[in-house]
Amino acid sequence: MSYGEAVTAARMSGIGASSVHPAPHAAGPGPAQAMVVEYERHGVWVVAAHGSCDLESISRLEGALTTAVRRHPKVVLDTSGITFADSSLLNLLILTHRAGALRLAAPKPQLQRLLEITGLDAVLYVRATVEEAAAC
Repeated sequence: MSYGEAVTAARMSGIGASSVHPAPHAAGPGPAQAMVVEYERHGVWVVAAHGSCDLESISRLEGALTTAVRRHPKVVLDTSGITFADSSLLNLLILTHRAGALRLAAPKPQLQRLLEITGLDAVLYVRATVEEAAAC
């Protein structure tokens, strides 16, 4: 399931077991937060992030991942919608990995490069799709 499909499914189902946390409008107060969608797929909990993941915008994703690893034996972070990432996301990934079973799915080239430069690609389970990440 793609990020767009997850958002559409969550909205059509009235949220149900999934939850959508939209980003505030750019004109609204405070920094724009990354959009986070959560849903179950192949027996694992998927957290899909969309937008910028930096110091000012990562709090919603941090909350979703922290809760997810406490409640679910395996969590997949769908990174296909992340448009920008910095060390704030890398730190969150390390902390989440230490707290529970985290898998990453579909990183774009910028995030993949950050993972390679820092060596996190050798520590984290990184796969091309949510389905592959859920299976490992």
